[in-house]
Amino acid sequence: MSDVYAVRRARLRDRYAAAGSTAALVSRPANVRYLAGGAPPGAVLLLGPGEDTLLCPRTAEGTGTEGGGRVDERLRVSVLPTASGDPAVAAAGLLVASAAESLAVEEHHLTVSRHRAIGSVAPRLALTDLAGAVEQQRIVKDEGEIACLRIAAEIADQALGELLESILVGRTERHLALELERRLIDHGADGPAFPTSVATGPHSGRPGHRPSDRRVEEGDFLFVGLGADYRGYRCLIGRTFVIGTSPADWQIELYELVFAAQRAGREGLVPGMGYRDVDRASRQPLEAAGYGEGLAPRTGHGVGLEIEEDPQLAPAAMGKLDACVPVTVGPGVHLPGRGGVRIDDTLVVRPEADGGPELLTITTKELLAL
Repeated sequence: MSDVYAVRRARLRDRYAAAGSTAALVSRPANVRYLAGGAPPGAVLLLGPGEDTLLCPRTAEGTGTEGGGRVDERLRVSVLPTASGDPAVAAAGLLVASAAESLAVEEHHLTVSRHRAIGSVAPRLALTDLAGAVEQQRIVKDEGEIACLRIAAEIADQALGELLESILVGRTERHLALELERRLIDHGADGPAFPTSVATGPHSGRPGHRPSDRRVEEGDFLFVGLGADYRGYRCLIGRTFVIGTSPADWQIELYELVFAAQRAGREGLVPGMGYRDVDRASRQPLEAAGYGEGLAPRTGHGVGLEIEEDPQLAPAAMGKLDACVPVTVGPGVHLPGRGGVRIDDTLVVRPEADGGPELLTITTKELLAL
């Protein structure tokens, strides 16, 4: 794996050097993890002009396997001598005695005060913006990263499958969410990829619903959204079910509509397809049925070291899909006071010659009555 991280850093070095910077400071934790193999809390990564260095605060408990992985052994690791020190400021101090003339920093992550502190320590150092260079590099995953996502999806599928075999009526949303998160860990996850969502009855289909003390009742729609974190990589699965012997006609009609919209989005996941075009494919059936006004601002997004990454599958999103990009597709409809349907999957974009999009989350999308 050391070679993998070294190649990633070399690619980033080529990019910031081409923009005229002689060094780069990476401070966003997921980006540090991507380039260094691990990200002890508060650590930053300094690239060039000399030896690449991972700087850690004194409060970090070691530097071996924190942050989702083992720190690349090729990196120099420096632990600050005092607990009050700021690794980002210390990194700038290292450059004072070097030949560096400019430093690219992640302005979207640094606070204004940290940015000013870096400038005061190295006043002759021109600070430029690294912008989203690392995030853009992270969009296309290598097969090792995809393998971690595949395992994360398997864990999530297992946890969800076990829940569906248990008695659900009378249990609260909060209780079910906690049980799912326990099952994720039981099956090998490092933890949940995000706070698990369980939504019943009128709550179902509502984006971002946090579990409440509402109890599952006969005739409810039940939405479950969960994901596993495996070695730092995070997936998403969302399914909607009906509680009872058979769904009502309106539930069947709404479910079939959302299922068709989700399938249209999944089928659009081919290299070269525009982000906005995938979103449109999922959105169009729902708009045609009269549900356009209440739709979420996007129908999917990238996943990886963070549960929400680029690309964004949204109406105004610019760019086109590449192969080996993992994304979610999850349209939904919520009817106030009645509930609704969401269906989410994690897939990897693959060319048609390789079989088309690879579905990682495989729990059935049939409308089950539980």
